[in-house]
Amino acid sequence: MGEQQTGAVPTRPGSRFGEAPLPQTVAAAGAIRRLGSLLLSLEHAHPTVDAIVAQISDWEHELSAAVPPDSAPRIGSDEDGSRRVYLDHATDIGAFNPCFPEYRFDHLDAETAFGQATFPLVYEGPPGLVHGGFLAVFFDCVIQHQNCLVGLSGKTRSLNVAFRRPTPVFTDLRFDITRSEVERGITSTARLLLDDEVLCIGEVNTLAQTPDKLTGFRFGKRRAEKT
Repeated sequence: MGEQQTGAVPTRPGSRFGEAPLPQTVAAAGAIRRLGSLLLSLEHAHPTVDAIVAQISDWEHELSAAVPPDSAPRIGSDEDGSRRVYLDHATDIGAFNPCFPEYRFDHLDAETAFGQATFPLVYEGPPGLVHGGFLAVFFDCVIQHQNCLVGLSGKTRSLNVAFRRPTPVFTDLRFDITRSEVERGITSTARLLLDDEVLCIGEVNTLAQTPDKLTGFRFGKRRAEKT
């Protein structure tokens, strides 16, 4: 989706929610997402797919030797160095994890936000339309992204999605969010629109906590590369 443009706050909350993804990971996520859409569009068997499967098996073997043996995230003490680094899930998860949708903010402050999103074929449910479950994930991502960047966020208490119209894949859409802080909580309402037509609405209620209370622990830093 490209580089974000935001108002009044930085684009990332620093390392307090985990480490930033590697540039390689970001590039690979986009490629995997695009490849997935191509695979889902194939009508007949293709020799390239056989080559992909064979190559992936080799890559999996090579990468398995490069990652920590324990898949649990590195939070708090990790004296034996066996656990993996935890990546920042507060913002832009779709940038490094192809299972999550991508989006872009054009404006973001403590009360409002808006931006753009496009759902590729990998998020299709009904023919030509986005699966409703991915829309719920999308709303949770953009709303918590805003919360984390303005410095007051927390665990999701509830997430409700109202579907007004089917949401098409391969279509430039826009979204907006209105946010209000109430006693010990935050209520956010986000809309996904095609032009001026509201397709669906997501309402999220979360706890209100500052980042130090939200994390409650120290994330393990990325270790220096071995020479």
